[in-house]
This record gives sequence, structure tokens and C-alpha cells, in this order.
Amino acid sequence: MMRGNQSHITEFLLLGLTSDLKQQVWLFASFLGMYLVNVGGNSVIIAAIWGDAHLHTPMYFFLSNLSLVDICFTTVIVPQMLVNMLTQRKAILFTRCLAQMYFFVAFGITDSFLLAAMALDRYVAICHPLHYTTIMNPRCCLQLVTASWLVSHLHSLTHTILMARLSFCGPNVIHHFFCDVQPLLMLSCSDTSVNELLAFTEGSFVIMSPFIFITVSYVYITRAVLRVPSGRGRYKVFSTCGSHLTVVALFYGTIISVYIRPSSTYSVTKDRVITVVYTVVIPMLNPFIYSLRNKDMKQAMKKLMRKTD
Repeated sequence: MMRGNQSHITEFLLLGLTSDLKQQVWLFASFLGMYLVNVGGNSVIIAAIWGDAHLHTPMYFFLSNLSLVDICFTTVIVPQMLVNMLTQRKAILFTRCLAQMYFFVAFGITDSFLLAAMALDRYVAICHPLHYTTIMNPRCCLQLVTASWLVSHLHSLTHTILMARLSFCGPNVIHHFFCDVQPLLMLSCSDTSVNELLAFTEGSFVIMSPFIFITVSYVYITRAVLRVPSGRGRYKVFSTCGSHLTVVALFYGTIISVYIRPSSTYSVTKDRVITVVYTVVIPMLNPFIYSLRNKDMKQAMKKLMRKTD
């Protein structure tokens, strides 16, 4: 580590999910499979959207960005974990650990803001349909996506700089499969009160503000849908939000249970399982959630398949 922060540790040991070699074999196969499905599925979503002019709309523009972020989000973690399982080398340099934490936090928060942008799109489409094209114009959509990326990276940079200033002079074993904020804070021999305060206040704001915005948006959407006279009409309108709501529930249900709480309640085993869900499983499921019941996406994928034949 750098001399300026008076630390004696230059690398950490990532224990991973288990030390049992037999369990590691099927875990390696499972995570490799999920990673390949994630990269393949989300790449197909991106290619299908950009290759079909009918999908050049705000909702699919946000979805293509979400798919890109999901690929990046998982790539920050899974390849390193697979290499560790394959080589049985668990060491990771402090600088690489910080870099992994930085990109993990940045992509995770970007995911959150993009979900909020998609909620805004649904709100305007359902509650203000006559003004939809005026409000959700290409410039507005680009600004929303750019802001999502910029704010997320600034947030992550703040946490990374504060983490780099800490001293790590005791145990260097991380009871996790990647470098996350809380496991690193637990190993520091410095005063981490500023880091914990920032994580709980500013971190909670960055995570919860998109979630609150999404919740309020769907309150107004529900009110608008309930005004539709026919049951079939209500179902048709609300069905356009089904995929988004599913992803929001899965993503925020796991994120909030891990991060929006005091560090004293941190549980290694429980949190590792929950973290697997939102870092690996949900990004893998997103392409299926957004395409299985979406006729436009199915048609775009069929066109893409015909082009590749």
C-alpha cells in the first residue's frame, strides 16, 4: 500500500464463498454458466435494440444502458472470483481491491439511477401520454443517462478516496468473494467513523432517493391505471410496467437489506448469499424478465437471429 497512509498491508485474501474443494467445483461451473448467460443475454438485448429502428424509444434506450451496466457490474466481480477458484490463489493487491470496490459501487448505483429513469419514462407515458414525445425527447434521455453515470462515479470516487486514506495493519482476510465496502471497513485499524457516517447518510440518500422516486412514480401510475374503465384496458396499461417492477423489487429488496443498516449488524454468511443474488443472479435474469413477455423484444431478437444466419 502507499506509504502516505501508514499501512503495513499490501494485499488481502479473499476467502470466497467456501473453502471446500468439492463445493468449489460446482460453484465454479454455476458462476461461469451464469456469467456467460448474463453477458450473452444482455449483449443480445443491446444488439436487438440498436438493430431495430422500432425500438429506438426512450424506454429501450434506458434498457440498453441497463444491460450494458449489468454486464460491467458482474464483470467487475465474477472473472476474478473464477480465477481465484481455478488457481486457489486468494490474494488480491490493495490497489486492485480498491479498484474493484470503486467499479462495483459505481455500476451498482448507475443501475439504481437507470431504474429511476425507466420509472420516469413509464410515468410520463401513462400519466401524460399527450406530452410524452415532448418531455422524453432524445436530449432529455441522454441527459438522464449521462447524469446517472456521472453521479454514480462521483459517489464511488468519494468512498474510494476515503477508503484509501485508512490504515490496514491487522488481519488481511476478507470473508467475502470480492472487495466490498463493509468487509474492508471491518479490517481497518483506523477510525472508520467518517466512512461509516458517509456510507449510512450519503450512501443511503444515493440508494434510497431513486427508490423513493420509483415508488412515488408508481403511486401516480396506479392512480392513472385505476381510472381506465375496462379491466382489460387496465391490464394492458399496467402490463407495460410489469418487467420493470419485477427488476426493481429484486434489486432494491437485496440492496437495502445489505447496505441500509448499521455496520454492527453485518453478517458475513447472510450477506454473501444476498450479494450473490444482486451481483450475479439478477443481472443474469434481467434479459429474460424484459424479453419473455415483450412482443417487441421478441420480434427484434428474431430479426437479429435472421441477420446472423
